[in-house]
Amino acid sequence: MRRPHTCFSEKPQQHLILPHRRLLLVRPPLLLVLLLLLTLTVSSWLAVFLCGFSKPRRQQVPSLEFNESLNKNNAHHSSAESVQDRNDSLCSGNLLGSPYHNWKLFASDFQEMLHKLKIFIYPDASMNQSSSPFARVFLPNPNPFHPKLANYFSEHMFKVALLRSSLLTPHPQDAHFFFLPFSVNTLRNDPRVHSEASISDFVTQYTTRISWEYKFWNASRGTDHFYICCHSVGREAASKHHDLHNNAIQVTCSSSYFQRLYISHKDVGLPQVWPRPPEKLLNPPELRHKLVFFAGRVQNSHIRQELMAVWGNDTDMDLFSGSSPFPYEEGLRKSKYCLHVKGYEVNTARVCDAIHYGCIPVIVSNYYDLPFSNVLDWSKFSVIISHKSIATLKKILLSISKQKYLSMYQNLCLVRRHFAWHTTPRGYDSFHMTAYQLWLRRGVHRLSY
Repeated sequence: MRRPHTCFSEKPQQHLILPHRRLLLVRPPLLLVLLLLLTLTVSSWLAVFLCGFSKPRRQQVPSLEFNESLNKNNAHHSSAESVQDRNDSLCSGNLLGSPYHNWKLFASDFQEMLHKLKIFIYPDASMNQSSSPFARVFLPNPNPFHPKLANYFSEHMFKVALLRSSLLTPHPQDAHFFFLPFSVNTLRNDPRVHSEASISDFVTQYTTRISWEYKFWNASRGTDHFYICCHSVGREAASKHHDLHNNAIQVTCSSSYFQRLYISHKDVGLPQVWPRPPEKLLNPPELRHKLVFFAGRVQNSHIRQELMAVWGNDTDMDLFSGSSPFPYEEGLRKSKYCLHVKGYEVNTARVCDAIHYGCIPVIVSNYYDLPFSNVLDWSKFSVIISHKSIATLKKILLSISKQKYLSMYQNLCLVRRHFAWHTTPRGYDSFHMTAYQLWLRRGVHRLSY
């Protein structure tokens, strides 16, 4: 006879209870192990996190070698994001912050320009040397780095760089802009032309011929055309051609709001650069023992005359009427601040000289439309004062703290690449920065060709 099934028999009851007892005996050690592992993991991550912020990072001033390598990377059109990361790391901890108004916006737009902007140059720039008695006026300078070009180096280098640039197009129907390739500096040195009035006549006749031979000028009345000049007589080059003056873009070193033939926001300020060899290793701030350096003619500038009268005997400043008793470059290398003081023109090459040698520019000029000012915040790497502040110049400079000066120096190192020319343009150099100013002025209304 089968025994009746009992759910609560003694033996089964023991089997039901024992497993639970085993679990109770095993669980505490397992939980402890899990808690211990979790604690160690959290502690490790916390240690890594705290180590990353335990010491402030030492801010290093970028050397020219860094800028050169960055230029090489930019020559391959590196992404705006990667360049942004590099600039952010360099500017972190900087008292003044980035020398750019908005680097991210600029870098992104710059990359778009590299891929889209097209410039057509009229065939005169590639004519045969013997085909015209004025061929030299239009052809690129065969030796653009010749020291005698001096203040007019930028005028010649733009043409040389454009002809070797990816922005150049042989198809005028694809062009955003048209370049008029005459050289005001070459015209100035040509005895057949030479005078300001004759240069204006020459430019007027050339522009008129362009409008007869090609349909591009008349399609926009010149608003998508531009020319380059870095010579003081270039101010009057467009004075006898109404549309050239009022519509075409003047890319000029003489970028002054006070100048009657310069129209801000239509025209473009060009950096005035001398043909100088690269400065591979900048003199660091601790080796700059002079407060101020300036050397130049004072005869044609009452501002310079006032400067010499007030500060000419100050031992903290190296100020010289005419040439300095030591090499000009030495004054730029050993001084903290280098003066840019208006001469005959509001512009001089001293601003770019100072930037080239790592000397903080002190710009004493009213109405100066500084190059690339819509991209660069000049107050972050230079000192800008008005003419009336000559008497308080030393007080202004001594009031700048050491930390602020070092931040300005660091920013100056960052922007130096924008004031250098290359025969084959690369990165964010002077050619590309000038082309970017044109890019911002694109999109004019014109008739179809």
